Amino acid sequence: MAELLLDPDIRIWVILPIVIITLLVGVLRHYVIMLLHREKRLTLEALRDGQALMRSQRLRANGHFLPGKAFVMRKDYFNDENDGYFKKEKRESPPSNPMGDPTMMLDMVKGNLTNLVPMMVIGGWINWTFSGFVATKVPFPLTTRFKAMLQRGVQLSTLDASWVSSASWYFLNFFGLRSVLTLILGHHEAVPDQMNFVTPSFDAGPDPAKAMKAEWEALQIIKHEWKLERIEEEIIRQT
Repeated sequence: MAELLLDPDIRIWVILPIVIITLLVGVLRHYVIMLLHREKRLTLEALRDGQALMRSQRLRANGHFLPGKAFVMRKDYFNDENDGYFKKEKRESPPSNPMGDPTMMLDMVKGNLTNLVPMMVIGGWINWTFSGFVATKVPFPLTTRFKAMLQRGVQLSTLDASWVSSASWYFLNFFGLRSVLTLILGHHEAVPDQMNFVTPSFDAGPDPAKAMKAEWEALQIIKHEWKLERIEEEIIRQT
């Protein structure tokens, strides 16, 4: 394998500019995403359903501290066959195919554009500007299988696999500076997912109809046992 002696100016005119450009593009992409982000507003219906599910779960967990009549009254409010909340409140399930939702498709396109376009434009410009540069070397030996990943744009069969070309240095920075962006932007959620354009999310969201049905079944099988029936006697005995 050929041994190279790099010009120290490469660190100033190739390595550092690529790092700075990648960081600036990441920060700019974050603010573009913030401008394009469509805040999902919580509807009154969804809020009521969420509160009802939470109250029912608390009733199941702590209902044994209530007298029998009080427990049955609260249980009937949710599970009564005619007027129970989980019976009379009918909710539509979200579409099984998220691709049929134009809003979700638009959000996916926005996410892909804000990730894919900067990567292609800046990557192409860096590849054209710094074409043919060997930028740095990793501090450990690598096998020849890594040459295709670390030496893009430098076709030298005799070059050691540990050397990194300028184009590959950009891609390493693009996918590896997430922690630095987190420090700059202040919190983890502010940093966009670099791989979003490769694996888009198709989360259709929770199904309120299934959640209410499951909670109705869970509450229906609860057998009430009042654990405070003899609490006075227990207190007197312990004192």
